[in-house]
Amino acid sequence: MPRRPNDPVDEFLPLTPAVFDILLTLADGEKHGYAIAREVEARSEGQVRFGPGTLYGTLTRLLGAGLIRESDGPGEEGPTVERRRYYKLTPLGREVAVAEARRLAGLVATARAKSLIKLKGDAQSR
Repeated sequence: MPRRPNDPVDEFLPLTPAVFDILLTLADGEKHGYAIAREVEARSEGQVRFGPGTLYGTLTRLLGAGLIRESDGPGEEGPTVERRRYYKLTPLGREVAVAEARRLAGLVATARAKSLIKLKGDAQSR
């Protein structure tokens, strides 16, 4: 989908790594804070770990910006459920995540064109 000049999404770009990691994690469904942190850590193979201050501070900012919202969760039962807050992307949050992914893909394409990186399947890749 082509972007409009002065698109309000542009006001959010570029995203910090923490914000993009959280939006990526929520792209496939709602999660509570601890599940977000675990997924980011697993996806990064332990290279990225959110402390509680970073995680919940970033979630608070994303809520305030309208990129995520609290949700009811999947209807789990158990002693910790009442304390868990679940989060999901808003339509704006999804648009911002898509715009950032496209921005980063463009940077990767430029790096490949300048032979800074080679990806599996590149003709010159060994």
